[in-house]
Amino acid sequence: MNILVTGGTGFLGRHLVPHLEKGGNKVTIINSRNCDLREKKNLLQFKGEKFDRIYHLAAWTKAGDFCLYHQGEQWIINQEINTNMLWFWKEFQPQSLMIAMGTSCAYPDGDQALKEDDYMKGEPPKDLYTYAMTKRMLLSGLRALQKQFGMQYRYCIPSTLYGPLFETGDNHFIFDLIKKIYAGVNGDHPVVLWGDGHQVRELIFASDAVRLIEAVVEKGESDIFNLGSGEGQSIREYAAAVSDVLEYDSNKIKYDTEAKYIGMRKRVLDTKKTRKLLPDFKFTAFRTGLAETVLYYKSIAA
Repeated sequence: MNILVTGGTGFLGRHLVPHLEKGGNKVTIINSRNCDLREKKNLLQFKGEKFDRIYHLAAWTKAGDFCLYHQGEQWIINQEINTNMLWFWKEFQPQSLMIAMGTSCAYPDGDQALKEDDYMKGEPPKDLYTYAMTKRMLLSGLRALQKQFGMQYRYCIPSTLYGPLFETGDNHFIFDLIKKIYAGVNGDHPVVLWGDGHQVRELIFASDAVRLIEAVVEKGESDIFNLGSGEGQSIREYAAAVSDVLEYDSNKIKYDTEAKYIGMRKRVLDTKKTRKLLPDFKFTAFRTGLAETVLYYKSIAA
C-alpha cells in the first residue's frame, strides 16, 4: 500500500511508521520541516500520488501547562492543519482511508469511564478547552465529508501513550515522573509532582496502540474508537512503580497541591467498542512496558 503519515516523526509516528514499513508498505512522512501543514499549498507536492491510507497524527500541542498559554495559537494552527488535510483528501485523495487521532482530553470532566458516545457532549476541561475543541472539530469535519463526499475514516482516541523513543522534552505525566524521579535518584533535584497524586490516569504502551489502530482500521467501520485497556491508576501508584524500577524511596516524593495545572481528576476510557472487535487482544504488562521505557530514558539521559 501507499501510505501518507502526518506528524510521522512525533512519538506515535516513531512507532507507527516502522510498523507500516515492516509490513511492506511505501510510507511518505510529513513533518513540520518538509511540509508546513498550515499552508495548504505545501500539500500540492503530493497531489500526483494516490494514497491508500492517510494517517493524520499531526497536531500543534505539548503536555503539561502548554495549553494554558497558547489558546489562540492552538485554535488557529490546529484548525489550519486539520482543515488543510481534509481539503487535500477531498481534492486529491478521495480513494484513501483517513485515520485521524483524537484526544481523551476532549471528553467532558467526570468520574465515569469515558464513552465514545459522550465525546462531543458537555464541556471539555477548561485548562485544555481550546485544544480539545479543535479535536472535536476534526471529528465534525470527518463526519461532514463522509456525509457529502463518502469519506471513509477511523477516529482513534488513545489513552496516554508511553514507551521508548520519547523526546526528553516530552512532559506527558509518565515521562515527567520518570525524569523527575531519575533526577532524584542522582540527587540533582527534590522530586515534586503537581497535584495531590490522587488524579487517575490510564496508559497504553505505544506498540500496543499501533496494533490497536491497525486492527480498528482492518476490522472497524467509519466511527470513533477509544484505544486503551480501560484501567487506570493514580499518579501516586505510577510514581511508586517508577520509584521501584529506579530504586528510589517514593516516600520522599512531595506533592504540590498549589500547582497551576493538575488536569482532570480521572481520565479512563470505556473500551467496550474496541474490545468487541478485538476480544483476544493482549496488552503489554505495565511493569514490562515501564521497565523498557525507563531503560530507554537512562540511555538518552546518560
